[in-house]
Amino acid sequence: MLAALSIPFLLVALGAIAAAVLLAVLYASRGRRIRDRLQAEHETQFEPLTSLPDDDMWWLPRWLYVSGFRRRGAEGAFLASAGAALLVGILLAVTVRASTQLFEARTWLYDMPGNIGALMDPVLVLMPWFLLVMVAFIPWMVVRSARRRRIQEIEEDLPISLQLLATLSRAGLGFDSALAKVIESGDAERTLTQELMTFRRENVSGIPRLQCWHRLKRRVEVPSISMFVSAITHAEQVGGGIADVLGHQTEDVQSRRRERALIAAQGLQVKLVFPLVICFLPGIFVWTLGPAFYQFLQVLDGVMRDAGSL
Repeated sequence: MLAALSIPFLLVALGAIAAAVLLAVLYASRGRRIRDRLQAEHETQFEPLTSLPDDDMWWLPRWLYVSGFRRRGAEGAFLASAGAALLVGILLAVTVRASTQLFEARTWLYDMPGNIGALMDPVLVLMPWFLLVMVAFIPWMVVRSARRRRIQEIEEDLPISLQLLATLSRAGLGFDSALAKVIESGDAERTLTQELMTFRRENVSGIPRLQCWHRLKRRVEVPSISMFVSAITHAEQVGGGIADVLGHQTEDVQSRRRERALIAAQGLQVKLVFPLVICFLPGIFVWTLGPAFYQFLQVLDGVMRDAGSL
């Protein structure tokens, strides 16, 4: 009876998820069209579309902001999606727990020899609650994935952008002109290019350059960008050469990226242990030692039969 009642609730929950996903896609596409129209209308006079996060801001809206969810109402949409995911997870857990398939699976395991049912029964009992946790954490995983993707894009594009800026500056081009060339050569869909476009338009709109650098650092919150902004603002305050600072920062970013690549390469051997032990070694043992064990068992069986006949 409980399983029959929970099936309609599950269908309603799945319909609500589909509607929420559709509304989110439509909202995102509408926001993109609005941003494109505003950027086309304000090429020379730009006003920031979003305010910067305050230092005393709650961690959730700040986390959403640095992850790229900067539209108005992003916090409410996230909380609503988290609540919907939690409700769907509860309905799914209740449905799975009340289903006859779970009871039949537990009965089948207990009927197997070797006390396998006693070993696997806790896994089947905890499976509905595991599904609840997995479904409830979907919005959190989506935001976390977006944040990691933004950091990865910035870390990938920053060395090339800094090297191009340093080369253009040493060639005699002004910083603003060099920055415009870097933006034109970059991909408009990448995070660093978008942030540099925002920096340039804020600077053109009349905001002081030092304040624009600090706004860039607060919008991104990536250590590489923070160190670069600190170095460039110090050079502008003391009157140092921008080209030299850009050259040093390029070498520093490239060396840090090289060190991270070496650390990842050294840790690859440890990560390969699990697939080697689980996937490759059993097959190798069966292929190499299987015939020898088979012959040994045949010899042992013959010896036991001869001993029995005596």
